[in-house]
Amino acid sequence: MLLIPAIDLKEGRCVRLKQGRMADATLYSDDPAAMAERWLEAGCRRLHVVDLDAAFAGALRNHRSVAAIVKRAQGVPVQVGGGIRSLANAAMYLDAGVDAVIVGTAAVRNFDFLEQLTAYFPNRILFGLDARQGRAAIDGWDVTTDKTATALALAAHALPLAGIVHTDIERDGMLSGINIAATLALAEAVSTPVIASGGVHNLSDLAALKAADDQAGRLLLGTITGRAIYAGTLDFRQGQSLLDA
Repeated sequence: MLLIPAIDLKEGRCVRLKQGRMADATLYSDDPAAMAERWLEAGCRRLHVVDLDAAFAGALRNHRSVAAIVKRAQGVPVQVGGGIRSLANAAMYLDAGVDAVIVGTAAVRNFDFLEQLTAYFPNRILFGLDARQGRAAIDGWDVTTDKTATALALAAHALPLAGIVHTDIERDGMLSGINIAATLALAEAVSTPVIASGGVHNLSDLAALKAADDQAGRLLLGTITGRAIYAGTLDFRQGQSLLDA
């Protein structure tokens, strides 16, 4: 299982939010590419990048920072989300060397769009299912829909997705532990690889996730970590070593 560092971009800088609230942002670096290099030097094998400004505005705002991160990554896969609501936006990122793009709001609003994306870019699209009490949230998590994350995952089951990124919004950035039960329940419902997100705090959280995933048959592709590695409650190298054991 991969431990995947998160680099969240706001106005060209690396920040972390709590529960997706733009007003509750902590600044960690003015140089996102340098932050990416920090995690690459620590041995990360995948990077998770989100354009927060685009997630709220629906128009890409930090593409230059993303391009700089991809260049610095030198072939390490970079997955990017936030405001990808057209084929043109997805194509721009993929043409720039991004390994996979994450689509959430546009896909939840219009499932035909997700079908179209996966037809054009098979195995290059990650379905971003961000859930608040099990229900999908969109528009930068401002709006909670009546659609459940599991129902949406099942609807996308047959599509050639690269995977699903499942985020528990209420735990995101809160260092309160991963919602293991909800994540594995979703992973067990589909054959699509699932990436867990939201709530990683320390090695104990990763140990609990790994134990549960091993028991379930190793369904998870990885887990994203953000505030924990920035705040220092989790050492990245130790975390990845634990998941590799």
